[in-house]
Amino acid sequence: MKVTDRLGVWIVIALVMATCGCGSKKEQGPPKGAPVLADTVIQKIVPVEIRAIGNGEAYSMVAVKSMVAGEISQIHFTEGQDVAKGDLLFTIDPRPFQAALKQAEANLEKDKAQAENAKANLQRYEVLVAKQAVPRQQYDQFRTNSEVAEATVRLDEAAVDNAKIMLGYCFIRSPIDGRTGNLLVTKGNVIKANDVPLIAINQIKPIYVDFSVPEQNLAEIKRYRAAGKSLKVEAFLPNDVTGAEQGVLTFIDNNVDKTTGTILLKGTFPNSKRRLWPGQFVNVRLVLTTQPNAIVVPAQAIQTGQQGQYVFVIKPDLTVEARPVVVNRTIGNDTIIDKGLKAGERVVTDGQLQLVPGAKVEIKGSATSSEKGS
Repeated sequence: MKVTDRLGVWIVIALVMATCGCGSKKEQGPPKGAPVLADTVIQKIVPVEIRAIGNGEAYSMVAVKSMVAGEISQIHFTEGQDVAKGDLLFTIDPRPFQAALKQAEANLEKDKAQAENAKANLQRYEVLVAKQAVPRQQYDQFRTNSEVAEATVRLDEAAVDNAKIMLGYCFIRSPIDGRTGNLLVTKGNVIKANDVPLIAINQIKPIYVDFSVPEQNLAEIKRYRAAGKSLKVEAFLPNDVTGAEQGVLTFIDNNVDKTTGTILLKGTFPNSKRRLWPGQFVNVRLVLTTQPNAIVVPAQAIQTGQQGQYVFVIKPDLTVEARPVVVNRTIGNDTIIDKGLKAGERVVTDGQLQLVPGAKVEIKGSATSSEKGS
């Protein structure tokens, strides 16, 4: 083959390779952006709140004891039962006290008769002493006898009243509306007066929720409470998706716990559905006020670097800039921004590890929609 022919073949091969190379580059196209999730910065009203862990406390608790000694002849409820104020709970054998009442009433009747006789004798001697038919000393003796008889009658009346009270103690009634606990005695037990409790009753409608907050929050709580409005307290039950129970702040303790630096608060809840229970742990949210026009972003958008906290803001050309922000607080999945963002801007909420300022991104969706889908 001639040299010129060989040169022509190499030129053809080179052109073919160049053409193939150009075609492959066209097929690759421009580089794609980094896939990310993004959300829009919004402006809304958010609560100013304090979160804590609390537990339920009975609104009132009564340990029921017997005021008299005797045998328990009847129990009129089952343990764990709801009772109303005045419901009969226990009957102590009333027969000894009924007998004591009858005896006291008999003594009263006897002494009343003697008092009437002494009074009649006194009246007769009043006439005689006025006529000087009997000595004054004898009249004074009858007057004394009459007064002693009247005092004895009053003493007997008091004894009758006391016997009625003791008989009434044989029928033990609930002093409050509430729920009974574990029964500590059974029918047939002989009990002493004012000895061990027979039953404990907890009032759970309404109910308290106790919780402690850092002492740094005390001044703010007192300031909002002094403004004259009731501070709302919400109680969230663990693993319960039916929503929070609503109550109001009704108690601030009169001293700060020196060992923990916290102060005890109590919220009162109607508890109409009995979702709250004494001793039960709950998540508590104390709402002090609301903040209008707050700038809010998803909490996962916030990144922390050497210069502080920042977010990746997506510009209209789908490139990102790392913008410093001033965070106020985080409420659940929302973060309140004091400075650095404005409503309507878009921020990256997932995929930040592969980004640098100026990098191009491809938005695959939002973290909010991903959370709803999961």
